[in-house]
Amino acid sequence: MSLNPLLEAVAPIPLHALAAIAAFVLGVMQLVAPKGTLPHRTLGWIWVALMLTVAISAFWIHGHSFRLWRTWSPIHLLAIFAPVMLAIGVVRARRHRVRAHAIIMSSIFAGALVVAGLFTLVPGRIMHTVVFWP
Repeated sequence: MSLNPLLEAVAPIPLHALAAIAAFVLGVMQLVAPKGTLPHRTLGWIWVALMLTVAISAFWIHGHSFRLWRTWSPIHLLAIFAPVMLAIGVVRARRHRVRAHAIIMSSIFAGALVVAGLFTLVPGRIMHTVVFWP
């Protein structure tokens, strides 16, 4: 495993990937740690900022994969959907709708970080090279 292919990639790929990795690690911590505490709320805001970084930076990443419209692929729909759902999740927390907040944030974690993250491990992608090649 080597981070060199990622660090040598064109901008904003390193920012996007490193923010996603940090959001994944922080997300796992958030899922297992006690809820409603000051650390949970503080780390939650950091997680939201990381997820916004991931979503916004995705708009400047255009690979040669399946294109839906011009240079945009289906994954760019997630980059639109994620910030909207993040905002809804934050509003639910602020209104003490804990169950709705938990469902939304867990779903964002699962869809935008776990599922989308698994697709980055497909051969030919930078993260495949990072993880599977010496």
